[in-house]
Amino acid sequence: MNEIIVGMGEALWDCLPEGKKIGGAPANFAYHVSQFGFNSRVVSAVGNDSLGDEILQVLAEKKVNAQIDRVDYPTGTVQVTLDQVGVPQYEIKEGVAWDNIPFTPALRDLALRTRAVCFGSLAQRSAVSRATINRFLDTMPDTGSELKIFDINLRQNFYTQEVLCDSMRRCNVMKINDEELVTISRIFGYPGIDLQDKCWILLAKYNLKMLILTCGTNGSYVFTPGLISFQETPKVKVADTVGAGDSFTATFTAAILKGLSIPEAHKLAVEVSAFVCTQSGAMPTLPQTLLDRMPK
Repeated sequence: MNEIIVGMGEALWDCLPEGKKIGGAPANFAYHVSQFGFNSRVVSAVGNDSLGDEILQVLAEKKVNAQIDRVDYPTGTVQVTLDQVGVPQYEIKEGVAWDNIPFTPALRDLALRTRAVCFGSLAQRSAVSRATINRFLDTMPDTGSELKIFDINLRQNFYTQEVLCDSMRRCNVMKINDEELVTISRIFGYPGIDLQDKCWILLAKYNLKMLILTCGTNGSYVFTPGLISFQETPKVKVADTVGAGDSFTATFTAAILKGLSIPEAHKLAVEVSAFVCTQSGAMPTLPQTLLDRMPK
C-alpha cells in the first residue's frame, strides 16, 4: 500500500546569524507532514562528516524518518542572511552531498510505497540527483490518487528551462510564488499576461490537478480546472520566513490527503504558514489548536 509522504532533495545546514539550523525544503516538508500524523521520509544525501552526523541526529530528535545516504562529498551548507523585514537571502554551496543522491534498491522500494512526494528545482542542479529524482517519480505507483508536487524553489542560477519543463511534465501539482512566475513567464514566453492568466495557461498546458500561487503579503491562490481558491495572508509579527512556504505545502498536502476540500486545505495551510513566520527557524512545534483542525 502506498502510504508514505516524501520530501526529496537537499539536506543541509542553514548558517543563520544566530547559528546553524537544519534546513532544506525536503526536511521542512517532511517534518510538518509528520506533525499531522503522516508517515513521512526525508530523502537526500549527507557527507561522511560531522555535519552529516548532526543532520541525522537532529532529524532523529525531531522524530523525522530519513532515508539519507552517506556519500563522499561534504554535507551541504547555506549561508543565510536576513534583510530588514526578515526575508532570507541565500548563498548555497555547490559540489555537496545532496548533489549526489544515489538511486538505490531501498529508494526504489520507497518509491513504490509513496503516496505523495514534494520535490523542487534546486536539487536538480546536478545530473546525479536530477536522475535520481526523475527515476523516483517514474517508479511511484500511478493509480491516479498520488500527488507529485513540484515546489519550484528557484535559487540563484540553479535551474534551466529543460529542468523546469521536465519537472512540470512529471508533476501533477505545482507550487510557485509570484516572483518565480514572472521568471517562468519570461523563460517560456508568456509576457504581458496577468498572473492569474499565466496560472491558467500552466494548469492546462501541463494537465495539472492543482497550481498553487503564493504572493507573499498579497495572499495566495489555488487553481484547479474547476475551482479557484483565494486566501488573504494573515498579518503577524514576523520572526523570519525560513521554512514558511514548506510548512504551507506540507499542510496543504496533508489536508488534501485527509479529505478536506481545497478551500479548507488552503485556509489551514495559510494559517500554519503564518504561525511558522512568527517563530525562529523552519521547524517549530505547531500549536495543538492548529493540529486539531486536521481530520484524524
